[in-house]
Amino acid sequence: MHPTPSLTRIPTPSFWAILAWILLFAAPGGLRGQAAPTSGDLLGTVHSAETDEPLAGSSVTVVGSGRGAITHGDGSFYVHGLAFGEHTVRVERLGYRTEDRTIDFGPGTPPLRFELVESAVEVEGLVVTGTLTERGADEAIRPVGVVAGEDLQRRLEETVAGTLAGEPGVSSTSMGPATARPVIRGLSGDRVLMLEDGQRVGDVSSSSSDHATALDPASARRIEVVRGPGALLYGSNALGGVVNVIRDEVPRSPVDGLHGTATLQSRTVNDSWGGSVSGSFPLGEHVPLRFELNGRTSGDVATPVGPLENTGIERFGFGAGTSWVDDEWGSVGIASRFHRNHYGIPGGFVGAHPDGVRVEMERSSTKGQLVLDGVGPFETFEADGTYTWYRHSEIEPPDILGTFFKRQVGSMDVLARHGAWGPFTSGAVGTRVSAERHDFGGSLRNPDSGLYTAAAFVYEEMDLDPVVLEAGFRYDWTRTDPLQEDPDSDIGVIRDRTFHAASGSLGALLRATDWVTVGASVARAFRTPSLNELYSEGPHLAAYSFEVGNPDLDTEVGTGVDAFVRVGSDDLQAEVTGFYNRISGYIYPEETGDTSLTRLPVFQYRGDDAVLTGLEAQARWAATGELVLEGSTSFVRGTRQATDEPLPLIPPLQGRIAAEYARPDWFVRAESQLAAQQDRLGLFETETDGYAVHSLTLGLRLTVAGRLNVLTVKGENLTDEIYRNHLSRVKEILPESGRGLSITYRVVF
Repeated sequence: MHPTPSLTRIPTPSFWAILAWILLFAAPGGLRGQAAPTSGDLLGTVHSAETDEPLAGSSVTVVGSGRGAITHGDGSFYVHGLAFGEHTVRVERLGYRTEDRTIDFGPGTPPLRFELVESAVEVEGLVVTGTLTERGADEAIRPVGVVAGEDLQRRLEETVAGTLAGEPGVSSTSMGPATARPVIRGLSGDRVLMLEDGQRVGDVSSSSSDHATALDPASARRIEVVRGPGALLYGSNALGGVVNVIRDEVPRSPVDGLHGTATLQSRTVNDSWGGSVSGSFPLGEHVPLRFELNGRTSGDVATPVGPLENTGIERFGFGAGTSWVDDEWGSVGIASRFHRNHYGIPGGFVGAHPDGVRVEMERSSTKGQLVLDGVGPFETFEADGTYTWYRHSEIEPPDILGTFFKRQVGSMDVLARHGAWGPFTSGAVGTRVSAERHDFGGSLRNPDSGLYTAAAFVYEEMDLDPVVLEAGFRYDWTRTDPLQEDPDSDIGVIRDRTFHAASGSLGALLRATDWVTVGASVARAFRTPSLNELYSEGPHLAAYSFEVGNPDLDTEVGTGVDAFVRVGSDDLQAEVTGFYNRISGYIYPEETGDTSLTRLPVFQYRGDDAVLTGLEAQARWAATGELVLEGSTSFVRGTRQATDEPLPLIPPLQGRIAAEYARPDWFVRAESQLAAQQDRLGLFETETDGYAVHSLTLGLRLTVAGRLNVLTVKGENLTDEIYRNHLSRVKEILPESGRGLSITYRVVF
């Protein structure tokens, strides 16, 4: 047996913060002074082109600089410490067309004046996930989606997966509303990386459908989705894609006053009340402080045929972060966050407790971040150290501990970006190391284990106008180390395993015309079997299953190809994508048809070669100046190659159509979510009927006391449709939620 390094030897969050300050203040003056750019303060105002009224609550972003601001009541904004040189300034405001302006910023640059034109069409936002620098979604080489601003408020639900409903290629799996988790192109679990400001969340949501994600979407600034494999900056496990919840927990830009948002929401379908407040204010000229507080409480979900009992939620979280931001060398900061979520898992089906199970989970994390500008040949050097502690208890009535998980993760990520360098326009090199300790208790027989990873990658881009090329390479090493090896286990020889593999991607983007872009990419990615897939041996009560692992499983290796066409103009935005994803050794829990002694259905983890192919399309067209028509659709087909049988838990053909009439101060939107029948089934799956669910949303935008206020009222499932989500584990008990009303109020200050 190999000795297992103790997780207590992982440096604590305070270590990373102290190290960052030492690197900063002990570094030779030459390191900080070599690339000390001349900088200044960018000033300006934002107005309506039609009325000349100042537009409070407008978002001003200096693209790729980490700098930005929100306009005050008089429309003014102030961006401190911006390096002299050429910049693109983007201004966004609800009800108005986004404007990008390239400026040559230097001493004596006069204040800017932006005059925004009224428009019902929202331009896709900026993207940072899976890209080297912040850029527009229409410039990304892979299919991406951005949910931000009013779109985020209109779609806001209890979970990230629920909020992303309607995104092409995205569906959700769940065992009740609290546990919804995104499924991208038919792939879920840890094949979809869940990130928070680019860092892994560190919960156990990927290991089972009854585990909630430790994320609250209410305080997110935006949520980004990258569909398909190849996000090499974050990890090779991303066979399906990446979901990144962006909050900017460690502030990297000074602020000139108190700025932020406050949100309050209520939903009648589950008697839900929730809210959040987040913002930033200056402790000094170079010291911004970010704060956040959020919470939600809800009861049982009401369906058209009765309540889905034991589905209530009690959730609470808070966080704070601060940094020192210097105009010359960069920034150094630290942030901490706490998240608690108590929720119910319904009962009433085979293997379930009659009254369901209560889950109590807690997560705390601390991160330190150091960003240096102009280090040797690199434009920026960024180091992020994170420590996450997570605990999860599943409790049977009246108060019996059924299952227990604890996870501790310490990680360090280093990323160095460069500009023009030889034949490359831009690029980056990076490394990641992490050490984890997983403890299990209750009825679980999984051995307590360590998990250790190390990776290095390089990513380069070439802009050969009108063609942009990218190439990336990543090498990962992973070791799973059970604390107690067992050569005589019923499931096989439980021992430590070591996995390593290379990943890579190639992509190209062609700007065919001013309004047409085509692109394609090919990527190879791999995924290490999880501890649960390798070593599980016993009942998992909240999941109502008896899980049998396989310690001989090998890695999954996926090869994915994407090709797309984008159309973008002032009145029309559209994208069509086709994809092919072949996965060798695809691991999944196959229901055997047997039940354990405690009447739990037995699931055996196995690996087969699989192919997933599909199509995604979306379009937004301004039929008139105020009327916008939208539509999207996605389809995926999953097949086991050896037998030509369907893969289990594949979503059906689904889509969305909408019509919106919008003025700068108000809007009305009618929308329908559609799904076809799913009769292409894996073993022991049941057929799901198609459905159409309709909603109507009314919105009001007002500037009160120099603050933008947005009120959204949404009627959900207006016809009280009885429908079932094919990926829901509880669809056999009751359908999805019935008719309800959602009211969301947000103020931008």
